[in-house]
Amino acid sequence: MKNIMIIGAAIGDVLVYPASPEVFASGSHPAGEILLSTGGDGLNEATVLAGLGKDPYLCTLLGRDQMGELVTAHCRTRGIRQDFLRYEEDISTGLNVVLVQENGERSFLTNPSSTLRNLRPCHIPEIFPQDVGILCLASIFVSPWLGSQELAEIFARAKMQGITVCADMTKRKQGETAWDMKEAFSKVDYLFANREEGQLLTGRKEPEEIAEVFLECGAGCAVIKNGEKGCYIKNEKEAFAIPGFSVDCVDTTGAGDSFCAGFLYGLSEEKDLYTCGLYGNACGALAVRQVGACREKILWKDVKKLIEEQGKKNG
Repeated sequence: MKNIMIIGAAIGDVLVYPASPEVFASGSHPAGEILLSTGGDGLNEATVLAGLGKDPYLCTLLGRDQMGELVTAHCRTRGIRQDFLRYEEDISTGLNVVLVQENGERSFLTNPSSTLRNLRPCHIPEIFPQDVGILCLASIFVSPWLGSQELAEIFARAKMQGITVCADMTKRKQGETAWDMKEAFSKVDYLFANREEGQLLTGRKEPEEIAEVFLECGAGCAVIKNGEKGCYIKNEKEAFAIPGFSVDCVDTTGAGDSFCAGFLYGLSEEKDLYTCGLYGNACGALAVRQVGACREKILWKDVKKLIEEQGKKNG
């Protein structure tokens, strides 16, 4: 089976649940839970993949500080390969404050001078390990040093080595459009976005329309994450929606990353597109049932159980 390399952020999250806007009026307000956890799109994806039984590589940037040590320890205990953890002496490891509302929606406070925004092309290997069959860039638009041209060069190197290229994204930062990203998108075999991210990039409203624009920009397959409604998948040969799972939502932190990990797991097992999307939906649903990204392992038996319980078709 194909091994997977994830490129992306690995940081700390200070999670506050439930967070209320009343604190800004009163100066003090009780929260049910305040905790320090690891997070970041790259680390979240790698963590879920390891829990599902994979042996993923993580390429990320860390500072030589306590938070960097915490992330490194997390990788070691969760079974994430550390060959490509990069360290910088003069940059602090990213630390986000995540304010989680009672309905599970989140707001973030971030530090742009930390490692979160400083992953650069020089941190990414020129030659990928021979056992890597799938490469996933966990979030386009997180690092300003990884623009369309830089990403296109990284993706082209991977494709020259016969590696399947995947990429997820966060919200655009500088008003970019999908056409501005065409150089990078045209090198991506599977392009992920949630509906809001896709709407901002394409100016289109519906998942079907967003996916069509991504294909016009050269992506091989568009995968639109649609929250509790599931996902929509389209390539040149087929297009379909997969309904989501019914679960109690506590916190959506890491749900999109968990979806991607489930989809990547399916790809690595050479499953068909529908099954990959089904695995993605299941992992995303399992993620929202807890506070924080990946505090508890998402195991393959949990994915299988959820699919069986809700009677979803497993291709």
